Amino acid sequence: MINTNDMRGNYLFYALLVVVIFLMGWMLTDTFTQPGLDGLEGEYQEWAKYRNENNTGPVVRVYAVAVKDTLWEDMRAYGDLMPHTKYGRTQVFFFDAEKVDTDNDLVLAPDSPYFSEDLRPFCLASYEKSAMGEVNFLKQPFQ
Repeated sequence: MINTNDMRGNYLFYALLVVVIFLMGWMLTDTFTQPGLDGLEGEYQEWAKYRNENNTGPVVRVYAVAVKDTLWEDMRAYGDLMPHTKYGRTQVFFFDAEKVDTDNDLVLAPDSPYFSEDLRPFCLASYEKSAMGEVNFLKQPFQ
């Protein structure tokens, strides 16, 4: 004689197993298919970066990036992909790669002016994510 309680228990076990395997597959797929810098159309070269030493308070990050094209949406997406810390500030400046010499070292500062003023005409855009996560993207910020 077949015990129907055993069959229900087996059915429930296998149903839960299928659900767990499906959820694990979904999470792994989502984990390994996150968007990254490779998905952007333009060529982006990180020229310089600054990060303050403060690990207990607001973390300030400033990046200078050389770009070959003015793909505004991709520049904003690049900024969105940069690291950001809660209550910190992330600032990204995009420079025309054809007009700046990226072989020379650029020194960035945590406050304005973030870089030498003679580079301002070559700055195509700026991206800032504030301490509260608000994004400010400006085209031609110094003109």
